[in-house]
Amino acid sequence: MSSTKFDVIVLGTGPGGYVAAIRASQLGLKVAVVEAEELGGICLNWGCIPTKALIKSAQVFEYINHAADYGISVDKASVNFEDMIKRSRDVAAGMSKGVQFLMKKNKIEQLLGWGKVKPGKKVEVEDKDGKKTEYSADHIIIATGGRSKELPALKIDNKKIVGYRKAMTLDKMPKKMVVVGSGAIGVEFAYVYRSIGVEVTIVEFLDRIVPNEDEEVSKTLEKLYKKKGIEIMTSAEVTQVDTKGSGCKVTVKTKGGEEVIECDLVLSAVGVVSNVENCGLEDVGILVDKGKIKVDEYYKTNMPGYYAIGDVVAGPALAHVASAEGIICVEKIAGQHPDPLDYNNIPGCTYCIPEIASVGYTEAKAKEAGYELKVGKFPFSASGKASAAGAKDGFVKLVFDAKYGELLGAHMIGSNVTEMIAEIVAIRKLETTGHELIKTVHPHPTMSEAIMEAAAAAYGEVIHL
Repeated sequence: MSSTKFDVIVLGTGPGGYVAAIRASQLGLKVAVVEAEELGGICLNWGCIPTKALIKSAQVFEYINHAADYGISVDKASVNFEDMIKRSRDVAAGMSKGVQFLMKKNKIEQLLGWGKVKPGKKVEVEDKDGKKTEYSADHIIIATGGRSKELPALKIDNKKIVGYRKAMTLDKMPKKMVVVGSGAIGVEFAYVYRSIGVEVTIVEFLDRIVPNEDEEVSKTLEKLYKKKGIEIMTSAEVTQVDTKGSGCKVTVKTKGGEEVIECDLVLSAVGVVSNVENCGLEDVGILVDKGKIKVDEYYKTNMPGYYAIGDVVAGPALAHVASAEGIICVEKIAGQHPDPLDYNNIPGCTYCIPEIASVGYTEAKAKEAGYELKVGKFPFSASGKASAAGAKDGFVKLVFDAKYGELLGAHMIGSNVTEMIAEIVAIRKLETTGHELIKTVHPHPTMSEAIMEAAAAAYGEVIHL
């Protein structure tokens, strides 16, 4: 007979929820999780993990098509779209099973169904048959995540106008698609579909693609994407999509007037909204501001015993942020003294090819903040490892405070840079100076040498430029 009383109940098992649950269990608390869909949430099932599997398939196809560049002859490679999608789903299913194993290993009870918080530190769970069961806990953590944002002119019908979920499980490969939005989701899918032969147009409302990144990164990606044959429209807005015919007619308003693009499919990648509806917040009196649950630095809401983490609170909607918040939240609940999260030292990664990784201030934002700067840049075209790998596109750019040598920000575009950014996050956490970074011996030949060389470039000591 399962219990109805716990120390901690977590609503949602994405990378915020399941990580919080495991850490709470490690700290000796009796824990339950509530999940309406698959364990692992959007990240494991419909986001971070399956998209990376699709990107890898697209990259392998690209390698094969450019095999001659490496002295290898390959005849007539072709994409099996169904198998590519199947591999992505199998990878996601394997990861979800891994979370299932972790739940059992950590003796966490799984309550399957739709969860709603109720007053008096209670949670009501409605299963798929409509049966409702009430549970109680001293601490209830809301980690219900987010979903695709919908614009009035882009109503998702999952036939011709799709969000990211449908974009990774299409029945057949489109010939031509329009991607609306050029954040991580938009540029990643644009890469995947263009690489396997789809004609792709990106429409971005702001004046450059990946608009949250450093301006030089945006310019480099735009140049490389155009070289791949991706059409890019910036300072552009989709005003309507006519889906009446066999395909779509997308009306795009630009500074030069209106243009109609015909395509088979439109991907809406205009951001994420929090899942704060229909989970009982109003009944409990939990405050929501601009679609986000209000919390303090340890993720307490205004109501004692109720907490919120991940995409439902303010801050970057990133898996690793949700996990970090979950750990801090439960460590505080368990009576430990964790440091609050430093939101200015959160790495952001975009897994298009070439990859993008960044942390901290962009050069423009650092100037705005009043810092005097030393900026160093090292192109991968000057890297031996990059040349050997055939991956010479991109650069590492480091932004230092000229006065104290503090590393204010790092911006990278290139092969495997998402694996390199963690060094910068650690350096910033440890308050390492530019001079210390220059004197940190990096292995040769590696892509990571570019970090040391960019630091040296900022201080006029670069060797290989």
